[in-house]
Amino acid sequence: MLERHVTVLNQLGLHARPAAEFVRATRAFKAAIHFIKDGETYSGASILDVLSANLNHGAAFILRADGPDEEKALDHLCGLLEEFRRQEEREGM
Repeated sequence: MLERHVTVLNQLGLHARPAAEFVRATRAFKAAIHFIKDGETYSGASILDVLSANLNHGAAFILRADGPDEEKALDHLCGLLEEFRRQEEREGM
């Protein structure tokens, strides 16, 4: 099992569109993906969990992967969170 401490950097946070993209990416891996925010554990494969976690700008959480491709999964998902920030910058947000 691997973990990374992550902070949401894009201004709009993980609202509907990026949350759905994050969940789709999570489901592509064999590793089980969860995140822990404010003592609560959420499934990265559940759009309802991702949205209910209120991952707004500045939210800090632990991203956890457990499985055969856990390192690859964390690398990809952390990169995706960075890409959300870059997309906002390109769109002038």
